[in-house]
Amino acid sequence: MVLSQVRPSPKERERLRLISREIIAKIERLAEERGMVLQAMLVGSAARDTWLAQDHDLDIFLGVPENSDLSEAMELARLVAPEHEERYAEHPYVHARVDGFEVDLVPCYLVDDASRLKSAVDRTPFHTRYIKGKIAGLEDDVLLLKQFLKGIGVYGSELKTGGFSGYLVELLVILYRSFPDVLRAASHWRPDTVLDLEGEGKKLHDEPLTVVDPVDPNRNVAAALTLDKMLLFSAASRSFLDRPSLEFFFPREDEPLSDEEAQARMDARGTMPLILQFQAPDVVEDVLYPQMRKAEESIRALLTRKGFLILRSDVLAYRDRAVMLFEMEGWELSRACRRTGPPVWEAEHVARFLAVHPHPLSGPYIKEGRVVVEESRKHNCARDLLAAELEGLSLGKHLSEAIRRGHKIYAGQEILEIRDREFRIFLAQYLDARAPIY
Repeated sequence: MVLSQVRPSPKERERLRLISREIIAKIERLAEERGMVLQAMLVGSAARDTWLAQDHDLDIFLGVPENSDLSEAMELARLVAPEHEERYAEHPYVHARVDGFEVDLVPCYLVDDASRLKSAVDRTPFHTRYIKGKIAGLEDDVLLLKQFLKGIGVYGSELKTGGFSGYLVELLVILYRSFPDVLRAASHWRPDTVLDLEGEGKKLHDEPLTVVDPVDPNRNVAAALTLDKMLLFSAASRSFLDRPSLEFFFPREDEPLSDEEAQARMDARGTMPLILQFQAPDVVEDVLYPQMRKAEESIRALLTRKGFLILRSDVLAYRDRAVMLFEMEGWELSRACRRTGPPVWEAEHVARFLAVHPHPLSGPYIKEGRVVVEESRKHNCARDLLAAELEGLSLGKHLSEAIRRGHKIYAGQEILEIRDREFRIFLAQYLDARAPIY
């Protein structure tokens, strides 16, 4: 049942082969016309026959000798797809849409040994050769595992997700030899699990899961996998083996919350949502999301430091918007607050403390050997505090600039003013927060 939906049809496979061959032929023709030494190659899941149906992504690498200039290959990539956008990872590459396929044209160096890489992408052709040599007969198991991970929300090694890469999925299937056996093994994973297919690991890693790269033993293939996503997969594997269900593969799609639904959910929780919204800076997600997480922590620290209680928080970027959600358990404090100073016998420090707090509501008095005053808070509302001190926080270069250009804070029912479908789905997912754990 699952395989019939995730395995590409013969027609899909043939179309992928034709389009990839046409692009590679065009690259080779342009390279020959320019007298360039260049090898075009299809890499990734499309080359290994482990791609999911409807997943129309092609990764084509433009390999040049080690002593060549990658900028020449980049210029050729621009010519291959005149309508494109340039993206940046370790170095620039071209992203284009060709006949319904998302195509990445990536310059790389042709190196003889994976231990002598000139850039991280040079490792990818080695990955392709390794997997193609070992994956035969296991392709369906890879598809099942990919869809399972996708269904529980942990597929993708980009920093937004912090989950499993396609290459990591293939290595797990090669190691354990079947989809069910991957789940059986994963259901017993603990932090600091180490998997080494070739027994050549040479380096200790700090990540929760270490999967030694068989083509580069110093590298951890699972470096991007977060502890929570690793353990979610482990728990979901255990749950699926105990009570198999198609919902693990194809969960119910979240619908955007209506005003009435959102209001009812918020009323039931009795908390106050605080939303910071601004225009997202024009950077790739792997730059944007780490900065958003850093900003999230800075804001949490500010609110907590000033006495406000936060139940949970999350971030979202969609289209040109960035959103940070803080769900407040306590969002308004008394006007009066206590400030505890130094021990009474430290006269010099006491004098300085009293000079900083010259007009207390009460005090100074002595409590447990220290000088204490009670004074009026500058901000006793979480929203006011955030509005006043936001721009002074350390939020990362791109986010700080974006927030300075303009932002808006919504509190409580005001969040219903945000009517974007993506935001309302995000809100539904946040409020549900239900993992497939039985």
